[in-house]
Amino acid sequence: MASNSSAIPNTPLPTLSRLGIASLPDTVDATAIAKEWLTAFSKHAEAGDAQALSTLFVPNAFFRDMLALTWDFRTFSGIQRITQFLTDRLPAVHPRAFVLRDPEDKDNKAFLGLQQPFEDLAWIALMFDFETDVGIASGIARLVPVPSASQGEIEWKAHTVFTNLEDLKGFTEAIGPLRSFEPNHGKWEEERKREAEFVGGKTPSVVIVGGGQSGLEVAARLKVLGVPALVVEKNGRVGDNWRNRYEALCLHDPVWYDHMPYLPFPPTWPVYTPALKLAKWLEHYAEALELNVWTSSTVVSAKQDPATSKWHVVIRRGDGTERTFDVNHVVFATGLGGGEAPIPQIPGMDVFKGQMIHSYRHKSARDHLGKKVVIVGACTAAHDIAVDYYENGVDVTMYQRSSTYVMSTKNGWKVLMEGVYSENAVPTAIADRLNASLPHHMSIELAQRTTKIIAELDKPILDGLRARGFMLNDGILGTGFGLLAWDHAGGYYLDTGASQLIADGKIKLKSGSNIERLTETGLKFEDGSELAADVIIFATGLGDSRAQLRKVCGDAVADAAKPVWGLDDEGEIKGVWRDLGVKGLWCMLGNLALCRFHSKHVALQIKAMEEGVFGERYSATA
Repeated sequence: MASNSSAIPNTPLPTLSRLGIASLPDTVDATAIAKEWLTAFSKHAEAGDAQALSTLFVPNAFFRDMLALTWDFRTFSGIQRITQFLTDRLPAVHPRAFVLRDPEDKDNKAFLGLQQPFEDLAWIALMFDFETDVGIASGIARLVPVPSASQGEIEWKAHTVFTNLEDLKGFTEAIGPLRSFEPNHGKWEEERKREAEFVGGKTPSVVIVGGGQSGLEVAARLKVLGVPALVVEKNGRVGDNWRNRYEALCLHDPVWYDHMPYLPFPPTWPVYTPALKLAKWLEHYAEALELNVWTSSTVVSAKQDPATSKWHVVIRRGDGTERTFDVNHVVFATGLGGGEAPIPQIPGMDVFKGQMIHSYRHKSARDHLGKKVVIVGACTAAHDIAVDYYENGVDVTMYQRSSTYVMSTKNGWKVLMEGVYSENAVPTAIADRLNASLPHHMSIELAQRTTKIIAELDKPILDGLRARGFMLNDGILGTGFGLLAWDHAGGYYLDTGASQLIADGKIKLKSGSNIERLTETGLKFEDGSELAADVIIFATGLGDSRAQLRKVCGDAVADAAKPVWGLDDEGEIKGVWRDLGVKGLWCMLGNLALCRFHSKHVALQIKAMEEGVFGERYSATA
């Protein structure tokens, strides 16, 4: 798979043979080992002794932090970088009061203790809580066995440590026992209207552009932290960003991966959510959590005052009236691509007599009954739309420009999520932290192994696709869809049925040659072949996620902003949920699971800034 894979470091797993361990002891007291390690870690961390702390790690260890120690998303690999990071940050944040999570607790048993993901790989997982000067935090460590100085003995050292900011001291979420206990007799409706309209001199501190799941979830997080926020949604109803997509759209992630903060999906919910059902849920979510959303409204402009750093935001309502607010923060939650869906330029587009549509604008196969349809592209949207056409009796051909990674949801999710994101597994909040505790670069060999396992399970359908001429790959560096999602935000299909239709020839396929040009009646390819088409659907990806930012804030701000999405040198996502490069400007996007977890990170950073307790982002690099 073509990529910038040369920039991804070689990160071999700490297998027993690589660690110099012939076999594990017959008995391992994982709890005692975890307690001993955390006691030493706590002692050295509280003393600010980075050199002593470094002796608790193996040489090729990883330390990933989300806000707790760095006020950023950072991953440090190798003992030298970890030691430098700890030397710099321990005196600044003063981590202390470390407490081991009880491995016997019913919510913890599934993931704490000795684990052996593969025969040659073993670690002891532990989870802990701690404090810093301003925050409450949690951590997850995985200890691997190494030879001890004592002949024939082993000791356990950290291969990965993950720390995460959970709450700010003195500013915890107003949920559970901290919610309002005051009765409200007949005043709620009027108070709610005034709150939502920001009347009586009240103004938001945050304007959120976009009312999809990312905008709503960060608004919900801010609300329980006491930060007034306004969501501005251009569509007429909350959920229209899903409601207005193609009718065949259905989530390919299971429901237990998709729960939303404070209001999880009910146990009757289908495993795979139809888009129209999700649209209704988002509308219900905004109403139930009393989020301030202005629909049929647009942010006309947002200009920053260089003296105060405040944003002067102009909002046009559906009735044509305008409101202006001076706010400290503007969050762009307009989705991957920023709502832009460019059609690639191909010679002959001016002579083609049929219809050309980007998949983002496509609605229903019923719009093209009796037509010949060609879909340019071979990833998720292309497959979903092709199935819709087939089921409506439309002659449809998928044109595949380059190879695609294909994984069946039936086999893939079981291998990748079982015991973490699965029915009756660990609580979602724990699952999110477990998932985040494996740094992207550290997980490469793990992903390579699981990709091979899934491919073997999927062999019948993959062989059928190859026989039909469908070009397959195994992802960047053989890691399946993981790095493709993180680095490219695409390039894969999580199969829910389309692959069999392609293998059976029910969805036609064209591959193996580039498009030379469009003709009056279809597409002509470099190999001389032609494909007739009345309608061409371009499922060719979305635009720059900063497109809306450029439109609203201007070229200077957009040019100053960091890139959005893709992995940086440490394996962290660029420009999302963290510093975007312009003060008070944020980008919030992702699937439901990412939005659930990282919406709190965005809200905590904003709340810390509003309360004057935000520290300095750790910017040192290797």
